[in-house]
Amino acid sequence: MIDWTGIETAEPTPDLLAAVSAALRSPDPETRDSRAYEQLCRWVPLLTPEQRLALGDEMAERLSDPEIQARTFAPLVLADLADLGAHRGAWLDAFARWYLAETDLRGFDAELGWLHALAHGADYLAALGRGPLLADPTPLLELVAARLLAPTDHVLDALEDDRLGRALAQILTRPELTERQALGWLDVIAAQPPRRPSATTGAVPAVVSNTLRTLRMLYVLADRGVRMERGGDPVPLPHSAALRERIAGILVVNSPFTG
Repeated sequence: MIDWTGIETAEPTPDLLAAVSAALRSPDPETRDSRAYEQLCRWVPLLTPEQRLALGDEMAERLSDPEIQARTFAPLVLADLADLGAHRGAWLDAFARWYLAETDLRGFDAELGWLHALAHGADYLAALGRGPLLADPTPLLELVAARLLAPTDHVLDALEDDRLGRALAQILTRPELTERQALGWLDVIAAQPPRRPSATTGAVPAVVSNTLRTLRMLYVLADRGVRMERGGDPVPLPHSAALRERIAGILVVNSPFTG
């Protein structure tokens, strides 16, 4: 049992760090989100490189946890570690397997609180993609495209599409990306048959709705620039004009109001 009183100023001893990390699996949202995760955020900058790698290994393993809240909070810690330069290829491999296979896409649950699998995963992808940890960030863009096209009946309802769009935009600020790299990941999305609502087909499928709303957010950020942190100045995307043209071409064939 953790005594949360005064823990904000406590040193991250091995035993205490293990206990707080374990609390990140808690089904109680107050314990998991407001206490364990917030404390780990305070501690991660204080950890040694070895401790950060050990914590990342633990989070990567947790991506296969049977509890949904345990799985979805692991990427947030991995994102914090990535921002401080801690990364292993095995973490990204484990993350990619989980991200594509996760079927519980609820944003918020009345008992478990925030789950946010896609949004929390987007934060990890953004942390990896906007910094120097990966020489080639294009696999991250392709991973988001594959996630958007993965079968689901869940329509995103907690601004996860905005978080995905922001992650894509932050990755696309990398100056070394060629125009082909910046646009190529959209090919698999553009290849999907157009799906418009009609009297005979019914509502637009969740996959289509989620994808189009994510692309709309990316279009706005490509036009206006994306903030890398709260309060920061917008950073332009190097291939903004070409990206907007490509996205517009995908959106227009899927909208009943454009022709």
